[in-house]
Amino acid sequence: MDATGLTRRLVETPSHEDESALGDLLAAWLRDHTDAVVERDDSGNVIARRNAGSGPSLALVGHHDVVPPDESQLADGEYVVEERDGRLYGRGSADMKGSLAAAMVAFAEADPAGELVFASFVGEEAGGVGCRAAIEEGFAPDYAVVGEGSTGYSAAGVTDVAVAHKGRRGSTITAAGVAAHASEPEAGENAIYRATDAVDVVRSLHVPETEVLGHRLEGSVVVTEIDGGSAWNVVPERCAVTVDERTVPGKRASLGDVESIDGVSWAVEQDLPPMACDDADFAEAVLDAADAAQSGSPEQVVKPHATDAGWLAGAGTTCVVCGAAEPGEAHTADESVSLAAVKRCAEVYRRVAETPLE
Repeated sequence: MDATGLTRRLVETPSHEDESALGDLLAAWLRDHTDAVVERDDSGNVIARRNAGSGPSLALVGHHDVVPPDESQLADGEYVVEERDGRLYGRGSADMKGSLAAAMVAFAEADPAGELVFASFVGEEAGGVGCRAAIEEGFAPDYAVVGEGSTGYSAAGVTDVAVAHKGRRGSTITAAGVAAHASEPEAGENAIYRATDAVDVVRSLHVPETEVLGHRLEGSVVVTEIDGGSAWNVVPERCAVTVDERTVPGKRASLGDVESIDGVSWAVEQDLPPMACDDADFAEAVLDAADAAQSGSPEQVVKPHATDAGWLAGAGTTCVVCGAAEPGEAHTADESVSLAAVKRCAEVYRRVAETPLE
């Protein structure tokens, strides 16, 4: 099957505001090219199954939403798609329609060793909306290969296998004070001073780290925005600070410590979970498939970015991440994917699907 042509079809179909047209395309293609039972759930997720109930289940997982395109990626309301130098350019090519096409081809071509599932979720870019909804409805494969980018981590052009990734916890520290005229600062309580005291606490926090299958994963905490004050001659009564924390499996920074400061509160706005593969044998099986599918020597690696694998792992699915995208491609104005990597991923996924899993 033509993974390149399918990638182009997927990239050409807009899915940053409304994913339904692309969901229709996915479902129709799967019905036309496989004997799978294909479903569209109430959220718009596309889920297909082959050999249902025949042994451990393996899911090939992706998402079909994309972030809004850059102006240069649109022409007359349509996505601009170009192929040159072995790469396909266009919004969503790397994140993650190239790997999605690879998963579709592998799903169709494989002679699966057990139950094989294809799942493409909506709303991944909005915090895993579709994946979370599917889990709530009982989506629970035993294993999953999530097709987010893992190419170029150990060496250029090599598709690796990520056995862990960081999560992201975004939060806001709010400092409340008492307004006063700046000529009489002692009459008020300076919210910016309280906020900067909280920032000092953040800077002193221990950053958690852990180890997953022998690979070190270190989190981070960084203040990213500060907003406070109303005028140059008014003691500020409010100041807000945003914090980006990259989390590791099982551990978090003690950001709640900032609430020990008078007038300071802390609220979590987003919490995308990290992922850690909990089965060394499965991780090794995927690495073996990746090794057999390419001339380079893939390695087990860790990713800095959160994916839907975090939600799946939290619900009990053993996950790895393996996909065509390379670091620095996703969400860019000149986003592209290597078509050789797309074809390689289709072969990796097929080989994993044909590997008996315990």
